Amino acid sequence: MTYPAVRLLPSRRGCWSAMTLLRASALCLGIGAVLPVPDAQANAASGVLSVVAPWEVSSLDPARHGYVFTRLQIAETLVDADRAGALAPGLAERWQADAAGLAWTLTLRAGVVFHDGTPMTADAVVKALRIAAAKPGPLASVPLESIAADGPQTVVIRLKEPFSPLLATLAGTANQILAPASYAADGAVTQVIGTGPFRLEEVKPPQSLSAVRFDRYWGRPAGVEKLSYLAAGRGETRAMMAESGDADVVYTLDPASRQRLSRNPAVTVQALPLPRTVSVKVNSGDPVLSDVRVRRALAVAVDRGNIATGLLREPGSAAGQMFPPGTGDWTLADGLPLRADPAQASALLAEAGWTRGGDGLLVRDGQPLKLALRTFPDRPELPVIATALQAQWREIGVDVSVSVGNSGDVPAGHRDGTLQLALMARSFGLVPDPLVTALQDFGPGGGDWGAMNWSSPAMEQALTALKRGTDTAALPGLRQSVSKILLAEMPVIPVSWYQQTVAVSKQVTGLTLDPYERSYRLSEVSWVR
Repeated sequence: MTYPAVRLLPSRRGCWSAMTLLRASALCLGIGAVLPVPDAQANAASGVLSVVAPWEVSSLDPARHGYVFTRLQIAETLVDADRAGALAPGLAERWQADAAGLAWTLTLRAGVVFHDGTPMTADAVVKALRIAAAKPGPLASVPLESIAADGPQTVVIRLKEPFSPLLATLAGTANQILAPASYAADGAVTQVIGTGPFRLEEVKPPQSLSAVRFDRYWGRPAGVEKLSYLAAGRGETRAMMAESGDADVVYTLDPASRQRLSRNPAVTVQALPLPRTVSVKVNSGDPVLSDVRVRRALAVAVDRGNIATGLLREPGSAAGQMFPPGTGDWTLADGLPLRADPAQASALLAEAGWTRGGDGLLVRDGQPLKLALRTFPDRPELPVIATALQAQWREIGVDVSVSVGNSGDVPAGHRDGTLQLALMARSFGLVPDPLVTALQDFGPGGGDWGAMNWSSPAMEQALTALKRGTDTAALPGLRQSVSKILLAEMPVIPVSWYQQTVAVSKQVTGLTLDPYERSYRLSEVSWVR
């Protein structure tokens, strides 16, 4: 038998214990958890809050993995979002636009210092934003004319044309403000020197980092002195670490583990709906999937209700449209049926020229209807949902193979054109205005996590009008139009809404969930004494 390699990684005492990694290896091999359980109170005694989540730290660049550093409150953005999702002051304490919406003046907070002790000045902010604008990301799509300092604490952003979601874009994690010393001469990020309540101490890509409390933080100081973060891709491993006491805070639990941990007296389980949709990305340029009748057949054959109840164990999570509840005018009154309609699916496929063969599978011109679906285990329910979709689509004669790889396989398949279908979870809250994500995903050319080889003149017209935002009375109707076009064309097939879940040690108090996933709010927690 070949055993998985065990590597020591940072933990609450400075390194993740060999015991922890052995437990993880045993679980991966199907061996029972027979090793002794450590004393959970050791976490508080060591002063290091141990945090586990699925997300790797593969890059220091905010354009790639910036969300890890904002969630851990190491880096911050100019604009924030409050607990209701409304825009709120961040590193900029106020802002003002001119009458034409072309010049935005942002006044920075006074007295903010970076983790290297240098002051956060307008010049430093301008440098960070210019570098962000030169890289792929939401800011690159803004019609920027210039970003300049106007005195030591004022930044002026000038636009070529009105862009209504500018402030929401500045709140995106890719636009976090780092100290000038964070960048090499070519703009590459070599260090993450932020302004948050925690200062990055050490990072060991792709799996771990450690951070300490920053005592010169401009806001409320963190309640714990140190934290360690481990990226654990397998949901079973994360759940086991919560059970064993090897981690204090564990994010993203699969439904079965969530139910089991809810009965564990040593932990508290929290869950909160997120503006995130589990959906199937479709290559609309594929010879088979270019037919909207085939895309709609796949969509109506999905039994969303059974997936929500039987697999996710959240009956209210069935999603008949792309934009989840809580996104205001983007949500339609009616969407796709929540129960499968195989008769309608079969009728659409027959109309498209597909007939049942002797084995029950569909054929046209002698060729079987075979598709490949990619997904990834970072969100543990995705492989399970993929298996359910495979079975449901086979009932209407579609032969679908499923491959479970890395999350990076989805954008890679988009770029090289090899992707047919991908099951993923797309957030409409990381940037606190769904329009920014819609522009990335459904504008001309689509996006890595949105439409692929699909375009719609009506969609482009609606998004352009929303982007300009000059006719405020028309905005609700335009948002509804975007959602209706997606429902009719099915470039992406919605399956379920998403819940954030976390298991918290009873030794920790004060943790709350952010419905927009911008922050893990770890600075608000403290040890139970």
